[in-house]
Amino acid sequence: MQAAYINPFLMSSCTVIESLIQVKPTLGELKIKQIEIGDDRVWLKIGIVGGMTGEVVFGFPESVALKIASAMMGGYSLTEFDEISRSAISELTNMISGNASTLLYNQGIVVDITPPSFMDLGSQMASTGAKALSIPLNLHSYGAFDIYVIMR
Repeated sequence: MQAAYINPFLMSSCTVIESLIQVKPTLGELKIKQIEIGDDRVWLKIGIVGGMTGEVVFGFPESVALKIASAMMGGYSLTEFDEISRSAISELTNMISGNASTLLYNQGIVVDITPPSFMDLGSQMASTGAKALSIPLNLHSYGAFDIYVIMR
């Protein structure tokens, strides 16, 4: 997988997260692995079409998603993953992907993204069985989550 496709997602993730919740993410070890949808996480998928085609899948432990959503709501304590939490996390993934698409455009790669969609154990992914580049991000006291990039 080309660095030109991955770096915009890395840069965008760090920029968006730092501006929204004032925490500078640290990058874990990038790995190629298969996405295994489990019920212990909140899963969102965004499609990418145009100059490159694929998907970006975000996998958050629910506790991490709640902490991020709470911070995005100005510190309002969220204790369950409800519609407000879903909306906040969906917007976070949309902002990261939108920012990354702008960075890709600046490199001459024109893409469009689909709106984020939540996934569950019953979801069928177009990428079932596909391997993805896993980008783990650690948000210090918030915890860690993964971004999976699948390019075709």
